Amino acid sequence: MIDFEDSESEKILRQTVRDFAKKEIAPHARKWDEEETFPAALIPKLAELGLMGMKAPEELGGAGMSTQDVAIVIEELARVDGSVALTVAAHNGLGTGHILLAGNDAQKKKYVPNLATGKWLGAWGLTEPSSGSDAAGAKTRAVKQGDKWILNGSKTFITQGSVGDVYVIIASTSPEKKQHGLTAFILEKGQKGFTVGKHIEKMGCHASDTSELNFADVEVPEENQLGELDHGFIDTLQILDRGRISIASMALGLGLGALEAARNYARERKQFGRAIADNQAIQFMLADSATELEAAKLLIKRAAWLSDQGRRHTYESSTAKLWAAQAGMRACDRAIQIHGGYGYTREFPVERALRDCKLCEIGEGTNEVQRMVIARHLIGRA
Repeated sequence: MIDFEDSESEKILRQTVRDFAKKEIAPHARKWDEEETFPAALIPKLAELGLMGMKAPEELGGAGMSTQDVAIVIEELARVDGSVALTVAAHNGLGTGHILLAGNDAQKKKYVPNLATGKWLGAWGLTEPSSGSDAAGAKTRAVKQGDKWILNGSKTFITQGSVGDVYVIIASTSPEKKQHGLTAFILEKGQKGFTVGKHIEKMGCHASDTSELNFADVEVPEENQLGELDHGFIDTLQILDRGRISIASMALGLGLGALEAARNYARERKQFGRAIADNQAIQFMLADSATELEAAKLLIKRAAWLSDQGRRHTYESSTAKLWAAQAGMRACDRAIQIHGGYGYTREFPVERALRDCKLCEIGEGTNEVQRMVIARHLIGRA
């Protein structure tokens, strides 16, 4: 049964992460954003709280958290900084998550402990310059030669691309099968022929590393094939279902952070002899944001609960991600409006929240893709 209130352990987790974010992230977030600096020194501190191995089991060095716990963590980090929330979400849900999902015992023992304790950063490569939502268009190829695979191609928009240590790369192994001919492989930094391409300059999430990856005759040992042959797309769908809960939580956190900033500003800012919070127009904007974000929170909680029950949640994750991304963007936009001219400056964090939140309408499946997923479920074609 879903409990609409946080449990005692969830309350403790939420407060712990909130306190950490205010102390260790908030004072530096603006500088990291403006300098586009990846906060490498923060990773060990996140790891100390168990936030780099949230879903990994304790016997592999992880925290063994539930999906609902993960949603709380990402929400609280995003209240302060979208970049850090994205870094933690991608590391846990994509790179490490794929190994936990499809890896054999040897692969998990080799890679997960160092990933879960923050010694290594994980990255995940699906998107290519010519294929985003269209996974069937993947041109990165892996060809079997004896006891190894030869990998050629490129990936783009890879979070942790230049700072990662372990990479899960999706490549075409049976091109004639299109998306059903994809296989995942584990690569490590420094392998011959595996290079980092250009750093990608983004609208937001400046402190989250995003880069291109290039593969030129990279030799991948047979034992680094992750999951079954030609099963990469099926595994990817499961990864994305869970990842959409995290992105929804990121949008929720950004929206809540912007709402809090707008509320505080409205109470303090005086015009015509009174606080602007006394104006009904301001009150209505705050009320709309609060209501929409509460709805997002409930949709996320439902999807996370289903995930924890081991039940399919494709539809629920897509509805949560679609609504939360839109609600977060609207909350950030209203917050800027409430701040007036100051909201358009970098002096206040609401403009950064808006830039960061835009990613949530694009990453891990655009709003339009979510609508496709939802519609297919409704008409019985899922």
